[in-house]
Amino acid sequence: MTAPYEVFALRYATSGPRSRRQNFLSPDVHDGPMPLDYFVWVARNVERVVVVDTGFTRAAAERRGRVFLREPVDLMRDAGIDPQAVTDVILTHLHYDHAGGLAAFPGARFHLQDAELAYATGRYMRHEALAQTFDVEDVVSLVRRVYEDRVAFHDGDGEVAPGITVHRVGGHTAGLQVVRILTARGRLLLGSDAFHFNENRRRRSPFPIVLHVGDMLEGYRLCERLADGEDLLVPGHDPEVMTLWPQVAEGVVRLDLPPRERRLREEFYGR
Repeated sequence: MTAPYEVFALRYATSGPRSRRQNFLSPDVHDGPMPLDYFVWVARNVERVVVVDTGFTRAAAERRGRVFLREPVDLMRDAGIDPQAVTDVILTHLHYDHAGGLAAFPGARFHLQDAELAYATGRYMRHEALAQTFDVEDVVSLVRRVYEDRVAFHDGDGEVAPGITVHRVGGHTAGLQVVRILTARGRLLLGSDAFHFNENRRRRSPFPIVLHVGDMLEGYRLCERLADGEDLLVPGHDPEVMTLWPQVAEGVVRLDLPPRERRLREEFYGR
C-alpha cells in the first residue's frame, strides 16, 4: 500500500506590483493590486521525494524584473528536505518560471508531456507573443537531458510513482500537465498554471497568457474532478497559498494539512 505524501509549496519569488486587469482575460472593472507569487512544489513520503517544477534563476529574475527571494533548494533544506534525495522532477510545462532550475537536480529523471516539448520547439515559437514566456536556454537544457535518456514522456494521463499521477490539460500551453498526489486528506491537485489564481477557476475567467481558451476552461472542470475537495485544489501563482496553509518554514507551507480557515473552524467547534 502506498504511503500518503506530505506536500510543500515553496515561494521563491514574487512579481512585485501588478494589477488585477493583468490577471484576467475578460476585463475586470474592479481593478486593484494583485501580484503573482512563484512556487515550486515538493511531494515526500517514506519512499521518495518528487519535485514539481524547478522555478527560475536569479539571473532570469533580473532580466524579467521579478523579485527573487530564495533559491528553491535552500527553501527545501529549511523545510528538512534533502535536494539530493529527489528521484523525479515533474515539469508541468516549459515556461521560464517553471523549468529554469534543472541543474539543481543532477540525479533526477524529468517528466514532461510529449505535446509540451513539441510545442516549445515547434513552429509556434516563431511568434514572439507565444515565445516570450519561454527561455530558449531552459528548453535546450531539457533537450540535452532527452539525449541523456533522463526524460520520461507522458501522453495524457500517466503515473510518475505510486500515488502521483500527471494529467494533460493544455490551455495555457499545448502540453500543460497538472499533478495529482495522494495525501492523508485525499487526492490533492497541484494546478500549476491551469489556474494561476483560485479566482480564475472559480469565476471561469482565464489568465490572459493562453494558447487555447477552450482547453483552459475545460481544464478547470478536469482539475475539480481530479481533486477530492475544494481545499485540495492548489493554484499556481496565488499569494493566498502562503496564508491559507500552515507554514513550516519561512516561505514554505504544508499543503497536505487542512487550510488555515478549516483548521480554525475545527479547533473552534471541536471537529
